[in-house]
Amino acid sequence: MDILILGGTAFLGREIATQALARGHAVTCLARGESGGVADGATLIATDRSSPDAYAAVAEQQWDAVFEVSWQPGFVRGALDALADKAKHWTYISSGNAYEKFDTPGADESAPLRDALDGDVAEREQYGEAKVACEVASADAVGDRLVIARAGLIGGPGDASDRGGAWVARAARAPEEPLLVPDTPELATSVIDVRDFASWLLDCAGNGRTGAYDAVGPVVPFGEWIELVRSVGGHTGPVVLAPREWLEAQEVNQYMGPDSIAMWLTEPGYEGWSNRSGQAAITAGLKHRPRDEFVRDTLAWERELGLDRVRKAGLSPERESELIRSLQS
Repeated sequence: MDILILGGTAFLGREIATQALARGHAVTCLARGESGGVADGATLIATDRSSPDAYAAVAEQQWDAVFEVSWQPGFVRGALDALADKAKHWTYISSGNAYEKFDTPGADESAPLRDALDGDVAEREQYGEAKVACEVASADAVGDRLVIARAGLIGGPGDASDRGGAWVARAARAPEEPLLVPDTPELATSVIDVRDFASWLLDCAGNGRTGAYDAVGPVVPFGEWIELVRSVGGHTGPVVLAPREWLEAQEVNQYMGPDSIAMWLTEPGYEGWSNRSGQAAITAGLKHRPRDEFVRDTLAWERELGLDRVRKAGLSPERESELIRSLQS
């Protein structure tokens, strides 16, 4: 296939490019090129998508597959205006943030979406509404050739958000020291391996699959996740269980961000945040590698980055020690 990736220099887009090239496809990436280089063998067309002629260099070619990752409705509409009639298949990578509510464990693609953003430029706090607007624009232009993939948390090698690797990195960084763990063993966790996601998206493009799918990882109870990362990371120290209410009272950041408890979200109304069905994508061919393989490979990536680095997600050593002292005093 001749593949065009609108992006392709960071994480998921780069993984799609890497795997596509390995399959023998030709890959062109249209991006500013500021997030990193393209995969070896891909062609970079450097452009600013806000420019009036942003797509001029690719608008005359026929494309077997186009992959779009932007959450700015203006960019998405501009690409569709220029390329919709040039693409045999179109993939829009959306987000679970497109859904209106997250209070139902096991919810699927039939759940209501947010109202679409009215406008071309979105602020970060409008992310979910912007993704819906991009979905609507894509469906209007290429609905008969379209896959919408509403991604959950994506992790694995190449993840710069530090979320999916926070726990195994912590287990490996200080394997003999006490590990602070929320006492919420049944709370759901979910993370999809970027490699599994990219492989499935390429399969969908190749076989002409269409439709909207939740692309989420397997649901793993929090207690099982902790045992898995401890085993892979070699943690043999004591586990210090902290009650949910106590952690909330300490105003510990949840799920993501600096000094947070990664992948842990207890806010009322978010019971289904990490617990979506995902069955439709599995039926459509999405395959998840074993969780221990995912965690091992993620740890290898974390070691490359450095286990002692300042993280974007997960508790810092200082904050974890402070919480343990306070809990035990």
